[in-house]
Amino acid sequence: MDLTTTTRQRRPLLSGSSSSSAKPYSKTDKPRRSDGGDAEDRGLGWFLPFIALCYLRYMSATSNIVHDCDEVFNYWEPLHYLLYKSGFQTWEYSSNFALRSYLYILFHELAGRPASWWFGDDKVRVFYAVRLFLGLVSAVSDTILVVALSRKYGKRIATYAVAMLCLTSGCFFASTSFLPSSFSMYAMSLSSGLLLFEKYAMAVAVSVFGVILGWPFSILAFLPIVVYALVKRFKQAFISGAATSILLLGLSVLVDHYYYKRWTSSVLNLLIYNVLGGGESHLYGTEGPLFYIKNGFNNFNLGFVLAILFIVLFPVIRRKYDRCLLVVISPMYIWLAFMSLQPHKEERFLYPIYPLICVSASVVIENIPELFREKYSTRESLLVTITKYIRPVILGLILCASHARTFSLINGYSAPLEVYKLLEHHDDAGPGSVLCVGSEWHRYPSSFFVPDYISEVRWIDDGFRGLLPFPFNSTLGGTAASPSYFNNKNQASDEQFLKNIETCTFLIELQLSRPYAYRGSDLSTWEAIAVLPYLDRELSPAKYRSFFIPYKWQEKNVFGKYIMLRRETQRLLSEPAPGISASPSEENMRYFNVMILGPSQSPYEGGVFKLELFLPEEYPMAAPKVRFLTKIYHPNIDKLGRICLDILKDKWSPALQIRTVLLSIQALLSAPNPDDPLSENIAKHWKSNEAEAVETAKEWTRLYASGA
Repeated sequence: MDLTTTTRQRRPLLSGSSSSSAKPYSKTDKPRRSDGGDAEDRGLGWFLPFIALCYLRYMSATSNIVHDCDEVFNYWEPLHYLLYKSGFQTWEYSSNFALRSYLYILFHELAGRPASWWFGDDKVRVFYAVRLFLGLVSAVSDTILVVALSRKYGKRIATYAVAMLCLTSGCFFASTSFLPSSFSMYAMSLSSGLLLFEKYAMAVAVSVFGVILGWPFSILAFLPIVVYALVKRFKQAFISGAATSILLLGLSVLVDHYYYKRWTSSVLNLLIYNVLGGGESHLYGTEGPLFYIKNGFNNFNLGFVLAILFIVLFPVIRRKYDRCLLVVISPMYIWLAFMSLQPHKEERFLYPIYPLICVSASVVIENIPELFREKYSTRESLLVTITKYIRPVILGLILCASHARTFSLINGYSAPLEVYKLLEHHDDAGPGSVLCVGSEWHRYPSSFFVPDYISEVRWIDDGFRGLLPFPFNSTLGGTAASPSYFNNKNQASDEQFLKNIETCTFLIELQLSRPYAYRGSDLSTWEAIAVLPYLDRELSPAKYRSFFIPYKWQEKNVFGKYIMLRRETQRLLSEPAPGISASPSEENMRYFNVMILGPSQSPYEGGVFKLELFLPEEYPMAAPKVRFLTKIYHPNIDKLGRICLDILKDKWSPALQIRTVLLSIQALLSAPNPDDPLSENIAKHWKSNEAEAVETAKEWTRLYASGA
């Protein structure tokens, strides 16, 4: 595909009286495509922008967090179901509503299916393979936009644009998100680049893909490109748009019929529900009119401010650029204004115009000197010269602030992905294990992170009263099912919560410093097997949580604990430590009956010692209470069976486990410590005549521990 464009070149005005004799533009002013003239010299090549974008998209794919539960439950979960026949279904995928397109999911199966064949049961790698595919699509579309900018408007603007497309926080995260708005963003980059290359029919076709295959509501953002293409090449653009629309709509209907098992169009259903059907999007949260302004600044910092100022600067620079640049950038203003008027706002809704923010900001940075240039002077003032050198400084500040934003988000909110990855290392729990999630359901990273030995993921009641996703029900028809528990009013179903938490094997909790109690406050029968810090958004100052400031980010922010717990009693029974058994009492799950065999080559060898272990209400913040019930002659154990062990006192940590405590007690039997006694008399005996004390200990073991 030849994407080279022909660009008119302005002849310099001749000085003096000869200026009036300048010839008008003619076809000879256009450089020939094969002559390697100025148009090619001023343009960036394809290789470097593509490599730079690929590298940063790779970094995004491997380090990006999951920003929105909608991405997981409406896109990752249906893909997981198509690949592995399990996953969560939302009400939008109920055949009764059919608001989501399976054609969009199938596009991602192009990467997911081969990856599932290649990696087999390693579903986490399949997840990242799909992300890498998204990153590649983003890199290709952005490269075409950058090269088109360079061929038409020069290397400097293109260089600024590629730097911002690579490194701004917004583009970094949006580029590998599995969302229709991200797909529309790819289409926006590609169609804008094709428009600059004067490939009008192709630009319209790509716009149609962005709307029908991606996000139908983005039609407003693509409107300027389509209208301009129709004005320039009406016949070709119209045929291209009409043919692509008919093809995609027809294909979408066929795919929807295959999965929903009824004739319907998810594209039209979505539009009707939200536009004509009174779709109550406010049920899912509303924001003020300045939400996108704040969000744009967070993701592009000064770059967003400069992008908005393009419309102010354009009258000054309009002679340098043709109308095509205004057409390319105008969707940014249209989309920003339209979305700001909607009550329901999400960060992802702004994704389609992210590339245009980069282009607009790049043009403004390039033309800052024009603000200080004297209108009729051919000489550059000192201020113009200074502002030329300031341009890379401004770009550098934007990129540094963007990196600070990216670094803050990744380090502050990556705990869910990292914690769920650890599940694969606990397959000793055995088949049929149950993973339970409470208030953290909205940070569930998808079933790709749930190993096969876990038979189901269940929600537990933590006070949320909205409608939660349910597993796809194959007995009801899978994708064709219309379960009665789904509704479009965000009303909770009685069936969505697990009634008996005792059936849970693993539990995911987020512990924050809050005055209210969360369900996970009773953790007495659980052990923490993974604990990672999680940035507390509410208690952390905005300026420190939004951007990573060295030496201040960790100090000034407040962090909670993202925890994966495993039922400790189950592990004690399924994985007993050698020489130790512990079982909970049927009357009280906090009370454990413990038996410890006397270690070999110790005075207690051959003995069976009975202990009791009790978990207080404060556990695991407080140590368990343990004492010997069997009489024992030991300097660190008194006549009441109390034990002198540092981890049961000042050295206790919530990260320790019952298993650790029992192993430490067993080790204490192997190595009595008379220098830190609990029984003074036995300690004195041990110090004055150790051999005799050891014999006494052996005698007590024969008398009291042989038949325990």
